Amino acid sequence: MSLLRPLTAPRTFSIDTRSFDDGSFVLSTSQMVSATPEQLFPFFEEVRNLSEITPRWLDFRLINPDAAERPHSGARYDYTIRWFGARIGWRSEIVEHAPPHRFVDVQLKGPYSLWHHVHLFEAVEGGTLLRDAVTYRLPFGTLGKIVHWLVVKRQLREIFLYRAVKIHEWVGKAYVQNQP
Repeated sequence: MSLLRPLTAPRTFSIDTRSFDDGSFVLSTSQMVSATPEQLFPFFEEVRNLSEITPRWLDFRLINPDAAERPHSGARYDYTIRWFGARIGWRSEIVEHAPPHRFVDVQLKGPYSLWHHVHLFEAVEGGTLLRDAVTYRLPFGTLGKIVHWLVVKRQLREIFLYRAVKIHEWVGKAYVQNQP
């Protein structure tokens, strides 16, 4: 479960993971892009775009994509991923939706005992600072912590690096190349 070819992070991308005594972790990312929050936010609101910014090895599949609701507080989405070779169901809910600056999703069902993902779109000179803060915890106590350090931390870093590369490419095609 790793990328087929190493990816080079966009110059403006950073990622960090911190651990806490309660067994939870926070993965934080930031990325500067040359588009406004108003230009970026609709891309992230289109739930079908999630598959475009998710590595193929995760085999992300949205269940009933035609029935997917437009994002709003309370919207729920069902999809599957392939994790450690097994197909796993995941249900998420948007618990906060504040276009074009912020939305928050939580996992209701899936592989984590806690998954709380804050997406921030901050207008800055020259574009937008995209930031993510994912607070998560694996089940099974000490065993979950060991699995995190052996596998999950690296996988999440690969997933978010892939996402940053795809966002960088998308913004370059959609906005930078089309400027006069």
